Amino acid sequence: MRISVVDVGSNTVRLVVADAQGGVPLPVHTAKWRLRLSEQVKPGSSIPEEAVERLVRAVAEASRTAARWGATAPLAFATAVVRAAPNRQEVLRTVRSRTGVLLCTLPGELEAELTFLGARRWMGWQSGPLALLDIGGGSLEVAFGRGRLPEFVASLPLGAGRLTHEFFPEADAPLPEQLRALRRKVRHQLRDVAARIRWEGPRTAVATSRTFQQLGRLCGAAPGRHGPFVERQLRRSDLRTAVEQLAVLPVAERALLPGISAPRAAQSLAGAIVGHTAMKLTGLRKVDICPWAIREGVLLRHIEDGASWWAEINRLDDSPAAKNPVPLRIASATN
Repeated sequence: MRISVVDVGSNTVRLVVADAQGGVPLPVHTAKWRLRLSEQVKPGSSIPEEAVERLVRAVAEASRTAARWGATAPLAFATAVVRAAPNRQEVLRTVRSRTGVLLCTLPGELEAELTFLGARRWMGWQSGPLALLDIGGGSLEVAFGRGRLPEFVASLPLGAGRLTHEFFPEADAPLPEQLRALRRKVRHQLRDVAARIRWEGPRTAVATSRTFQQLGRLCGAAPGRHGPFVERQLRRSDLRTAVEQLAVLPVAERALLPGISAPRAAQSLAGAIVGHTAMKLTGLRKVDICPWAIREGVLLRHIEDGASWWAEINRLDDSPAAKNPVPLRIASATN
């Protein structure tokens, strides 16, 4: 069986086509289309018509690409930037009616659960009690668990794009008081979640997301061209140095640093501050950079639990009155 997943994030639409033989999603094709929604949509604002048009074109092309590779209709979801938009339902209806793709949104807690599943499968059972950090454009997901699915999840409004809009509206290097204000907010939001992770005492900690991958590269991890099976780690002490480095550089110069791409250069500083503060408050001195995340988690749940759980997510997400309509445990999700 060949399946596909489409992930509408704050910066890109990503497609993964995978073979599902043997219970493992083995990728056969990947593609991405740049949207840069985070640059056009302020937190809590509606998605403008021109951005919706680009979204429709990208999802339609992703669906056609999946079909050319022999995959079934894509499992398509959008993360925080669409989920938080006041015109969310209108955007979803437009995409569905014009592309035939049943795009839905996932609550942040479910994102954390699915990302944890992907990380658990990649790291294996030898990793033991596992903590997860995932920095997106609109939110930070945190999870902890000993089994297949996490026992504790949290989704916080600490995405790199969101915080860049809020604290660093200018392209130049921020003022010291802006940096202090951002750190205060991150500490305040993370206090209770971090206390839970410290109390659990994970054996292994992993970080996923493009933000962490780029910060890992900046701090000395192997580049992506070396492949997914190279071990990559990010140390808190190195990330602290990276924060200091990014804070004194304008956006154009950050994009010249190893690992920092031009589209993400503006939000790299906010992402680094969130990552460093999260590691410090949770007591994590290092994290493993995990290449599997939410897309792989969606594929794994589809393989392991069948198509019914995703159909239920789409059904519940159709309710305009439900802010976070999808429960954490769908169907047969047991540890």
